[in-house]
Amino acid sequence: MSDNLDDFEELLMGEARRNYSAKAIDHAMNPRNLGAMENADVYASITGPCGDTIEIWLKIDDNIISRATYITDGCGTSIASGSMVTELAKGKNIREALAIGQQDVLDALDGLPEESRHCALLASNTLKAAVREYIDIKKEPWKKTYRKQK
Repeated sequence: MSDNLDDFEELLMGEARRNYSAKAIDHAMNPRNLGAMENADVYASITGPCGDTIEIWLKIDDNIISRATYITDGCGTSIASGSMVTELAKGKNIREALAIGQQDVLDALDGLPEESRHCALLASNTLKAAVREYIDIKKEPWKKTYRKQK
């Protein structure tokens, strides 16, 4: 039974290697920054048209993202995209973070198949939503009291 399972796992990984870059596979199998964040400054959640949801938490010090974490209920490509977008965001100021787009995530993952590119867009849009939340709260701090934090 073990040999059959090993053979099946190798078959799946071979298929993944044909369709995904080593970076994308690594971020899907070993996600960075995975998990909800206690005491985050801001939070955002977006569900994409495919049904996957990405949630992002940010800790921001002096307009610099010091920590970024995420969770997703999506596929391996959503996992990889969430992992990469949080890696890209860390150390960036809020203006730089707002500029992180789908293509930045795709480039950092060394590309994704056409049918999976929307996951990079979902991840970048969720990051932007969290940064916009931070900007809104900076303008009107009283709003934080009324915002839902997961």
